[in-house]
Amino acid sequence: MVPFFKKPVIVPHMKLAMRLLIAACLVLPLSAESKRGTRKSLLDTDPDVVYLDQTMTKPIDLKVIKEAPVFSDKEGKIRLGTLKANQTARLEAITDNIYRVRGQGTRDGIAGWVAPWAFTSKDPQFVVHLKDLYDRQLQVQALIQAKQVAVGMTLDEISRSRGKPTKTSLRKTEKGQSGRWEYIDYEQIKHYTTRVDPVTGGVYRQFSHITQVEKSRTAVEFKDDVVTAVEESEDHQGGNVRIVVPPLIFGW
Repeated sequence: MVPFFKKPVIVPHMKLAMRLLIAACLVLPLSAESKRGTRKSLLDTDPDVVYLDQTMTKPIDLKVIKEAPVFSDKEGKIRLGTLKANQTARLEAITDNIYRVRGQGTRDGIAGWVAPWAFTSKDPQFVVHLKDLYDRQLQVQALIQAKQVAVGMTLDEISRSRGKPTKTSLRKTEKGQSGRWEYIDYEQIKHYTTRVDPVTGGVYRQFSHITQVEKSRTAVEFKDDVVTAVEESEDHQGGNVRIVVPPLIFGW
């Protein structure tokens, strides 16, 4: 019989199992934390939001004329706090009816979604102009997603859509610069030769070489970084030229 209070005997393989269990408990939380750290922000993946840092070369600031509630979501369901009046807030993103701003709250700095009625600008038509910007960028985002180009896009937007051009040419004058980018898609053709086995007399195909044949060509002509013409060698359904409004320039 084994006394009740006597220390139990742990055999070597049980010690090893316990050590492995403890090590696993320590590693798993670290692994989960690593995965959480690399997860992409949900804000950056919302297709209905236009992010101004991806669109504008200069930031847009709006004057806050009324205290307004700040929400964590663009639907206005979860309130974060209150944006103070009589300050300048930085505009970060927009939808068709609400803005994401960063400014001073009643307690501390705050960033979130705020209704347009809380703001004013030097431009009395700023709400209309931001709506035009929003509509344009949704069109551009759809073109980029489909890897297409259109008259009115910028060279940066063309690069995001099609990548680095195959050929480029640039002309600079006292009136500005103009040029042409070409994107050429190639198709690889495999070539084979017919051989006869000298021993068995059997006929077989042997790989010889690969050649590249031009499949399609897209050329964009631009002036001052804005596309003015698009030329495509491949047939597109309907044959219509895709056009978007040129980038809007704000003097705010």
